[in-house]
Amino acid sequence: MFGFVMADIKELTRPQQERYNHIYCGICRRMRLRAGSAARLGLSYDVTFLSTLLMSLYEPEEETGKRACNFHPIHPRPWVDNEFIVYGADMNVALAYYNALDDFEDEGKFSAKVASNIFGKEMDTIRALYPEKCKCIEENLMRLRNLEKENCPDPDKMAACFGALLGELFVYREDMWADRLRGLGDALGRFIYLADAAIDYRKDGEKGQYNPFIAANMAHNWEAFENILVSLMERCTIYFEQLPLVQDKKILDNILYGGIWLQYRQKQRRQSRGGKQ
Repeated sequence: MFGFVMADIKELTRPQQERYNHIYCGICRRMRLRAGSAARLGLSYDVTFLSTLLMSLYEPEEETGKRACNFHPIHPRPWVDNEFIVYGADMNVALAYYNALDDFEDEGKFSAKVASNIFGKEMDTIRALYPEKCKCIEENLMRLRNLEKENCPDPDKMAACFGALLGELFVYREDMWADRLRGLGDALGRFIYLADAAIDYRKDGEKGQYNPFIAANMAHNWEAFENILVSLMERCTIYFEQLPLVQDKKILDNILYGGIWLQYRQKQRRQSRGGKQ
């Protein structure tokens, strides 16, 4: 359900590309330290956006370093570290764990069971650190699962579950920015859920799987889907522009105003050709 919230790398300057990669590598490093090397297979650029946003808002002190790894054994990769990198890594592990568990319970996939075991090794620690976040993830994924079983015909109701989930994750602390961060995360979560549904419309129909647009008897219409997504992204950016962001603002702008739509249209073209997602 992720894979949309990424930068349009070609439109970033070289220093911006390097900064973006340093944050990504920082989260990857922290995931390895938290849950082992295999956990990095679940690393998401979507969480890189979250960490970058919180770093831009709160501007913490940063630690930097450089290290070779299993994915890049020849040339050491620079990384950045701070409390929001740690938070992003922990949320990435939690999301990957609950998503794998959900896939296993829904479809019984052996690969999902293996993934849940990988990500589940440190979940007791993560639950102790972020009990409300983990509870929110678990409850909203369960709501989604139950609504899917009921063949819920209301796409807004389905998207609201994922919006509530992401909205909670975007709030690092309950302060003066919490409402704006929650609103931003909620709109972005709704966008991700419905964008994923639009991309999977044909595949879900062929396989007889649940899709909120199919359940709502909406015809496969890219223009109609995109109008819904544009409205959600407008709401998301309204909250975004209310935050006093300076550091890495251009990277964040690139993601929200360009990268997301680039990813959506690339997936749309692959779906239209009947190719893999």
